[in-house]
Amino acid sequence: MKFVPLMRAALLVSALAVIPSATAGLAAVDSRVNPEFDKLFHIYALIKANYVDPVDDDKLLKGAIDGMLASLDPHSNYLDGPSLQRLETMIDGNYSGLGLSVVEDDGAVKVISPFKGSPAEKAGIKAGDYITHINGTLYYERDLDEAVSKMRGPAGSTVKLTIYRPGRDEPFDVTVTRGVIELEPVTSELKDDDVGYVSVNEFSRDVGRDVAKAVVSLKKEAALKGTAMVGLVLDLRSNPGGSLDEAVALSDLFLDHGVIVSQRGRVASENQFYRAETMFKGDALKGLPIIVLVDAGSASASEIVAGALQDQHRAVIMGERTFGKGSVQSFLPLDDTSAIKLTTARYYTPSGHSVQEGGIEPDIEVPQLSDPDARVRAENAVRESDLRGHLVNEAALKDKDLETDKKNDPRFDVSAEQLEKEGIKDFQLHYAIATLQRTAGKPALAKASPKPAAQNAAKTN
Repeated sequence: MKFVPLMRAALLVSALAVIPSATAGLAAVDSRVNPEFDKLFHIYALIKANYVDPVDDDKLLKGAIDGMLASLDPHSNYLDGPSLQRLETMIDGNYSGLGLSVVEDDGAVKVISPFKGSPAEKAGIKAGDYITHINGTLYYERDLDEAVSKMRGPAGSTVKLTIYRPGRDEPFDVTVTRGVIELEPVTSELKDDDVGYVSVNEFSRDVGRDVAKAVVSLKKEAALKGTAMVGLVLDLRSNPGGSLDEAVALSDLFLDHGVIVSQRGRVASENQFYRAETMFKGDALKGLPIIVLVDAGSASASEIVAGALQDQHRAVIMGERTFGKGSVQSFLPLDDTSAIKLTTARYYTPSGHSVQEGGIEPDIEVPQLSDPDARVRAENAVRESDLRGHLVNEAALKDKDLETDKKNDPRFDVSAEQLEKEGIKDFQLHYAIATLQRTAGKPALAKASPKPAAQNAAKTN
């Protein structure tokens, strides 16, 4: 098993470090170091001697390791066999399955977000859904890797999922046809002939350079249409994160000075500050306004970019409060087939704000009105602060500080049915485009886009 691919990116991981040996330089741990370890060995002996069935040593060892890491935080865990293979296939971004990002939530399988364009998204699975049954089998308080492996399978085959969706009275079944998941990290399109749109699905290799190329292409396309770009919408919704280096590169694309993010751990001398180095020769948009779209599925590296552009007053953040994962994991190989993923640092935005638990608050909060279930799902969206044993923010955030999502804003008193009649399939994107057009002095096409949003965008930029 090779660990080199683990240096590239990982789901919901903001930064990766591979340390050659997990035991190098450490003293042997036995009862002479800490007498409490006698209790562990004593329990092991009692189980081996008295449990109703014979127990394999490997099972007990894995259980002890899992227990130690689970007591720390949700992102520190032991990786071997299926769990390590799952991570590697997610990193490679090429596997057969449904295209879902899921977590275990109080014993249940909960969807963080479906990948854009995936079979799961096309089948209508949404962030916040609970998968209760897979092909009729109940999955509750079972190993998450087992559930994931059951959802994967050959492209073209089908799997029946039973979904519980908050806000609906009864669970319902969805049959999904598996496909080959080949994630396209960066896609772009010119909207209304003058607004650039770039969607980043994950922070894998070369995302910064791919976005730079997309910006150049969008400018040329606008010029060919006899117009000029009035701004850019950078879509980071449902982006679970990935490589720290690519988050820095993408931020650097629009910044020409200042701190992008800092990484601070247990030892102050090992803290790192990442600064704009104008690797793309300054601001690629030359000051044109930027709106960054985020939601509860925007995590980790996505939050680094949103936090950097927000603190540097380079972009308006729009949408919903982000996931709130502000920690850095390191990979420590144990041998050729196993490793541990351990939280080793927190990251901070340029202003010194930790997004851990609280996430990034949008400058303009905009609900996804084109989705009839969005409001209920937003209230039930899983975030870092909902995960059992999550790392606590040093600022000691209170529950009320983590539940500030606005509801029933009178500015957005419009139904999904009304938007559908007007041909608006993505209200948040529609609102962002209209806001940029108002900022540029162009009459907006959206009746639902109030002037205050455009005024805020103009002030921030």
